Amino acid sequence: MIHFNNAGCGLLARPVLQAMLDHLELEARIGGYEASAARAEEVRDFHASIAELIGCAPGNIAFAGSATHAYTKALSAIAFEPGDVILTTRNDFISNQIAFLALRRRHGVEIVHAPDLPGGGGVDIDAMAALMRSRRPRLVAVTHVPTNSGLVQPVAEIGRHCRELDLLYLVDACQTVGQYEIDVNEIGCDLLTATCRKFLRGPRGSGFLYVSDRVLRAGFEPLFIDMYGARWVEPGRYRPVETAARFEEWEFPYATLLGCAAAVRYALDVGLGPISRRTPALGDRLRDRLAAIPGVRVLDRGPRPAALVTFEISGWDAEPFKQAMDTRGINSALSFREFAQFDFADKDVDWALRLSPHYYNTEAEVDAVAETVADLADKQG
Repeated sequence: MIHFNNAGCGLLARPVLQAMLDHLELEARIGGYEASAARAEEVRDFHASIAELIGCAPGNIAFAGSATHAYTKALSAIAFEPGDVILTTRNDFISNQIAFLALRRRHGVEIVHAPDLPGGGGVDIDAMAALMRSRRPRLVAVTHVPTNSGLVQPVAEIGRHCRELDLLYLVDACQTVGQYEIDVNEIGCDLLTATCRKFLRGPRGSGFLYVSDRVLRAGFEPLFIDMYGARWVEPGRYRPVETAARFEEWEFPYATLLGCAAAVRYALDVGLGPISRRTPALGDRLRDRLAAIPGVRVLDRGPRPAALVTFEISGWDAEPFKQAMDTRGINSALSFREFAQFDFADKDVDWALRLSPHYYNTEAEVDAVAETVADLADKQG
């Protein structure tokens, strides 16, 4: 098996799996409450390890059940009013775009999409900055790497404009945490969301939300805050806790949490510098080999793509092609137009196959996958 679906789920490292199994066994022996109390220090390491990973303090981190869970929690903290503008890109993640549309339906916000550069090389920074100045958006929201291509958006440049204009800035880093070095201070974001299951190689059902000090000081809190995130100080009043824990809930999947902490420590031990060089380089190697195959069109754009490689292949429908890859022991994922209405319309495709290697994959695997695609293209040629 060649696992080239790391943009979906990375393979669990042995210490990650062991941390989860050990905690489940402890819960079975002594009870769930007692097990979490016994592992309190390791539980706290989730927040500490994520903070080390992205360059903040543990109190800026909240656990979430997924990146989307974290994202909607963040959106719920913003008191949108009719006429408020959400400024985003044409390549934001599908669930984010749907959330914006839901906010438009419920609260009457306006969604403004900044234009792309000619040729689809990512958002036009100058045009986006001009929209910031003219429209004064309530929120600027950008997906660092969209799920449907290897495009890498210039989130730090966008962040500089947001800071200059004192605009609230939310970054979806779902596909970049664990693949690249991330520094929230360099990005300049107020809020950042990510999953743990992809390039970070953590378990499914886990993610996190970064909340900046200025957002915490301003009193932002989720729409529905529970007994973990707030204190019921008198019958008619509650007080949110001072840290990002106000975005968490009382119930945690502690085995999952400990698995995430182990995954982050594993990535830090390997080194995000080497990972951020090797992983995109494997994507580049794969992209180059696929581009040389007759009948294959590589769809990724931008000057330095990430390790999400998308392509279309003539003569094949989506599911049969994915099944043919599965049969040959290659893990991949399909993207459809509904995942990326603007991007796939621009590229005039209804579906694409996504291949996403990670640092533990080899050059030989890259070449084997390209040879398999070439063989399948030839069979339909």
